[in-house]
Formats: sequence, structure tokens, C-alpha cells
Amino acid sequence: MRVLLVEDSPGLGDAVREQIVDDGHAVDWVQRLAHAEASVRSTAYDLILLDLMLPDGRGLDFLRQRRSAGDATPVIILTARDQISDRIAGLNAGADDYLVKPFDLFELSARVAAVARRYSGNPNPQVQLGELHIDLTARSVARAGMGVDLTAREWALLEAFIQRPGALLSRSQLEERLYAFGAEIESNTIEVYISRLRKKLGRELIETVRGMGYRLGAK
Repeated sequence: MRVLLVEDSPGLGDAVREQIVDDGHAVDWVQRLAHAEASVRSTAYDLILLDLMLPDGRGLDFLRQRRSAGDATPVIILTARDQISDRIAGLNAGADDYLVKPFDLFELSARVAAVARRYSGNPNPQVQLGELHIDLTARSVARAGMGVDLTAREWALLEAFIQRPGALLSRSQLEERLYAFGAEIESNTIEVYISRLRKKLGRELIETVRGMGYRLGAK
């Protein structure tokens, strides 16, 4: 996924970014609402992690503006404000989930994955593709009953296809799922990861549509 992190605390922001990157996602981290607004105008995000109190305004106002503009991007609020009234206000403003600081980073990963599954239209974490059994919660894959080890980016790429079964994904769309803004990307990076997935999970898993992109193959 491509994630926008809006958090002004350097320590927490760095920890959250590192955790989400370790999960295989691309993260753009900004520390002001003005930068967040510029980011959502230029980039299509799969998820926003939003602090409520920023140096230049309130996260809730930003969230309400996005929802009023018709933006359905899922949002998880990260805040030190732990009153029930604060949680209700956040959810009523359009947040999909709410985490109170300090929080466990592995819980954050689990909630990010759960929100992503809901928005992909399949909240079931168990996916069967032919001889492949994929557990989206445990982030594990078995092929004909044998476990298969995937790197974080291999997993993120597989997850991108699972979330949009049958959809044609271009190389640039896949790059956006794997890399943050400004990251250096080799011209054949996606092809390399596709090749690795095919080798580990079966050549028929991912179909190439020449000149257009890739999609999850019929299983």
C-alpha cells in the first residue's frame, strides 16, 4: 500500500514509518497539515495515518474536509487524546479506526491490515488461490501445504494483486505501492519482483499483459 503518515513527533513518526516500511508498504511522512493537503492532491493513497494535533491545525478539520470533498481514503487516527468523546468525534468525522498513544507497533500493523482488507471488499483474511493458501493476518503463504518465505516487498506486491483480483495493474501503480515519494527505483524493479513471486508461487499466478501491466492470473 501507499501510506501517508501525518505526525509531528520525530520519534514516533520515525518508529511508525519504520514499522510500516518493514510490513512492505511505501510511506510518505509529513509533519504539517499543509504538507498533508499538498500530498493528497498529488498522490493517490491507500491509507492515511493521522495525528489530531499538528503545529498548523487540527487533524479532525483535515479529515472532515477530505470527507466533504468525497475522499473515501481510509483513515486511522493516532492520538494521545484518550477520552471517549474524542474517539466518538474522530469516528463521526469519518475515521475508520482510532489508536491511542502510546500504542504497540504490531497492533498498528494489524489494524492497518484489517482496514485494507475491508476496503478491498474482502474482510476474510484467508485466501485460497489454487494450491496457494494465503493468510493475510499472519502474512503467510503455503503452496501445496508447504510454507513459502516471502520478503516484505514480495508480500506487498502479492497483497496488491489480492486486493484487486482481476484488475490490471501498471508498473507505475505497483511502484507506488512499494516505494515512498522520491525513492530511487531501478527500471526493472517490478519485473524482478514479479519473477521472484512466479518462481516461489507458480508461473501462472501473475499474468503479463504486454505493454499494459500485470494482473492476478486465473487459478
